[in-house]
Amino acid sequence: MNIVLINHYAGSPEMGMEFRPYYFAREWVKKGHRVDIFAASYSHLRRVNPKVKHDFQEEVIDGIHYHWIKTIQYEGNGAKRAITMAQFVGKLWINAKKITKKFKPDAVITSSTYPLDTFVGQKIRRVSRKKIRLIHEVHDMWPSTLYEIGGMSRKHPFVVAMQIGEDSAYKHSDKVVSLLPYAEKYMRRHGLKKGKFVCIPNGIVEEEWDNPQKLSAQHADILQQLKDNGDFIVGYFGGHALSNALDVMIDTAKACTDKNIKFVLVGDGAEKARLMGRVRAEKIENTIFLPPVVKLEIPKLCEYFDCVFYCGTPSPLYRFGVCLNKMFDSMRAGKPSICALPLKRSYINDYNCGVCVDPGSVENIIQAIQKIKNMDIAEQRAMGKRGKKAVLDYFNYKSLSERFLRVLESVEE
Repeated sequence: MNIVLINHYAGSPEMGMEFRPYYFAREWVKKGHRVDIFAASYSHLRRVNPKVKHDFQEEVIDGIHYHWIKTIQYEGNGAKRAITMAQFVGKLWINAKKITKKFKPDAVITSSTYPLDTFVGQKIRRVSRKKIRLIHEVHDMWPSTLYEIGGMSRKHPFVVAMQIGEDSAYKHSDKVVSLLPYAEKYMRRHGLKKGKFVCIPNGIVEEEWDNPQKLSAQHADILQQLKDNGDFIVGYFGGHALSNALDVMIDTAKACTDKNIKFVLVGDGAEKARLMGRVRAEKIENTIFLPPVVKLEIPKLCEYFDCVFYCGTPSPLYRFGVCLNKMFDSMRAGKPSICALPLKRSYINDYNCGVCVDPGSVENIIQAIQKIKNMDIAEQRAMGKRGKKAVLDYFNYKSLSERFLRVLESVEE
């Protein structure tokens, strides 16, 4: 099968996020399929962006054919980012017939965060002489994110354009693959027909856990000292941004009276300096900040944690569910989770591999931590093993990629 995957922000392990297109494509290539990924030359998500001299410059990474569309650079979410969207989608739309003729796709997956790339996929299908499967993949709920979180007016031209794109994607795609498990009802209201919704979440890469990178001496020394002292470590790893709501973790640490519980935050971000300043000013002595680690160090980092903590800013978008990479990492690590997110249901509940708690109640969070701490070792390990088994069975990219292929194959030619 020839698969064309359109994702503005697609990356690779060397370049950085977004990883999902790479991991799916790599598995499909192993099975003998050809995958051509069309991505923009610049993404704010990548650590390193490719050096691109001209549009459709090709680069082969692990058997995957990347085709770079040259776009301008930008910072933040202003006009320049919108211009890159127009550049990316516009150039692909203009060249849709050439793409169809050269790559002869059997399936097209439109997968950028924003929904406008559906028009490219629809045009490729329209100009083709054969039946092409068209799959739309939803990472974030655009344009809902723009007006429910970003505060933009529903009548803003940018929001209106995204709404037109979203409705068109739901109406005209053969299937819609969503990372968010509870989005179908919303999508049905916007044109999706019954039976076209499929949830395929993110997951883990088993090879990265089988061959982890050694943790830096700085991290290992500090964490080992805590373990030698007999401390129970509540660990967090990831971004230190407003959306991560790490004040909740600091509030919890401040209110925690058990001196054998330590809170460790690993990562970086715009909020880190403020959070560290708050801990110093308020003399919160049970909280430790450590630098970020690379992705391959996470398995070794999690070995030191007794439970993994994550939280987030309350959002109406949580009604669609969440798909946090750190949730799957903590499950694979075999560590109980403290999920401080306002969710009616999550994978933590489904597999009984941690405790979900209201992020607005520090007292309840402390009780959840104490619940895990007071379990005997066998109970803690059993809770962790349930999460690990779920990840190995359902949330690894090998099995997820096979599920995605079955979606492609289920569309009638």
